[in-house]
Amino acid sequence: MGAAGSSALARLGLPAPPGPRWLGVAALGLAAVALGAVAWRRARPGRRRRLQQVGTVSELWIYPVKSCKGVSVDAAECTALGLRSGHLRDRFWLVIKEDGHMVTGRQEPHLVLVSITYEDDCLILRAPGMDQLVLPTKLHSSNKLHDCRVFGLHIQGRDCGDEAAQWFTSFLKTDAFRLVQFEKSMKARTSHEIFPSLDKKYQVAYPDCSPVMILSEASLADLNTRMEKKVKIDNFRPNIVVTGCSAFEEDTWDELLIGNVEMKKILACPRCIMTTVDPDTGVIDRKEPLETLKSYRLCDPSEKSIYKSSPLFGIYYSVEKIGSLKVGDPVYQMVA
Repeated sequence: MGAAGSSALARLGLPAPPGPRWLGVAALGLAAVALGAVAWRRARPGRRRRLQQVGTVSELWIYPVKSCKGVSVDAAECTALGLRSGHLRDRFWLVIKEDGHMVTGRQEPHLVLVSITYEDDCLILRAPGMDQLVLPTKLHSSNKLHDCRVFGLHIQGRDCGDEAAQWFTSFLKTDAFRLVQFEKSMKARTSHEIFPSLDKKYQVAYPDCSPVMILSEASLADLNTRMEKKVKIDNFRPNIVVTGCSAFEEDTWDELLIGNVEMKKILACPRCIMTTVDPDTGVIDRKEPLETLKSYRLCDPSEKSIYKSSPLFGIYYSVEKIGSLKVGDPVYQMVA
């Protein structure tokens, strides 16, 4: 969670070893390196790069409603706006206040208790003490359009109706809320708006900063060696989890090829208090794992103007070539 540059950080309010089940997958991935490299070079004859396998995809996650629980998928399309599985899109739904300002787990930590499944072109939302909410993924064009604010930036959203609004209002019990959905015809937030100081070109709907975030199992395992109470991957909400690499090796990856999807590093992910929300209880601690991360994952002094005092954990990527990817795919670094 976070942003680069002083103004972006202000808007955001920022102050394991591979599992045995992947040994077979990793072996197959290594055997495919040469064939993959040949096929990729033929497809992209203008770029002289070699492929170096750096890991294997172990998990894929789509978070349909911002700050609510993720949906684990075995395969996904990777669009310019992030992961997609059918009508399930990453962070295409957003809880807002009636004035249009976004609401996330930073303000309403109980949002992380809302689970989501996908059935018959509908999202099924469940939460403790609530009847399920059935939400069609296709809204009527007559539904109201809201002018929303995500980290101070304007973006539209189509209202999901009074039933959804009442459901979130009743569950959170702190204010009146609405649920909105992003549509492809709407103007997305641009990288220039999010990171004015960075020379990047991409768009996002309701994610914090980028279409894709990648984190390795080894980095999480390393953090947990330093934690009294272990944390889970859910605390960090990555889209792609990678196994078969060393801790924080993802810091060094620039351009990646996964499946037939090409991605380019934007910057490291500066972490905020969202990581301190317990994904099982919805209680916000405001200290851990943030304090532990700050003890060893602060940026180099030369990058302090970008990251300030936020610890770095995970990497943001833009999508340079859309395509599809799946659990078990080798992760290749494209090396000059």
